[in-house]
Amino acid sequence: MNSKIIISSLLIFSVATLVAHNDHSETKTSSAKWQIDAYTGAAPDFIGDFATVMGSDGTIIREGTNGWTCLAFTANMMGESMDPRMATPACMDSNAMAWADAYMNQSDPKLATDGWAWMIHGDTGADNFRAYSEGDKAGTDPEDWIESGAHLMLMPKDPKSLDNTSTDFTTGSPYVMFKGTPYVHLMIPVSGYYDIQPQSAPRK
Repeated sequence: MNSKIIISSLLIFSVATLVAHNDHSETKTSSAKWQIDAYTGAAPDFIGDFATVMGSDGTIIREGTNGWTCLAFTANMMGESMDPRMATPACMDSNAMAWADAYMNQSDPKLATDGWAWMIHGDTGADNFRAYSEGDKAGTDPEDWIESGAHLMLMPKDPKSLDNTSTDFTTGSPYVMFKGTPYVHLMIPVSGYYDIQPQSAPRK
């Protein structure tokens, strides 16, 4: 699969969700070092340290050796000191990359096997039941909104394999997002998952 096609598709989301940045001088967050550190930090170091890194302009800024790719779903132009979460970085295997490309092109994912993606920095929120709802907190019922902390995702080759999995993101157990759509996937919380939205954490 052409990596530049994938990143070009993902950058559509960046353009649609962020204020345009007209200063073409290099910012701290556009530096190769910042991007490598921020994006590879989305996975455990034993994955991120050996992954390919795609820059925010779609170019490969570091070649990897393990078949994983780390990149940002949104461009972060707000300073090196800012939380890398604002870039929504992920590290994905080849099947998760295919899933992401299908999502951004609104086509059905066609995977060779299940795909995996790490997002240790978390994300900036979405409706758990509505695809393409990223960032639309105002248009989402409060009980359906989830800003995720650190997590691992499984993108299934067969979406039906998740038919009997809960959508409840308040228990700490794995749960499904976007159920009933071609983009259903399993969210697997890890330590720190509820740091961003503590009101959704399990209660005694």
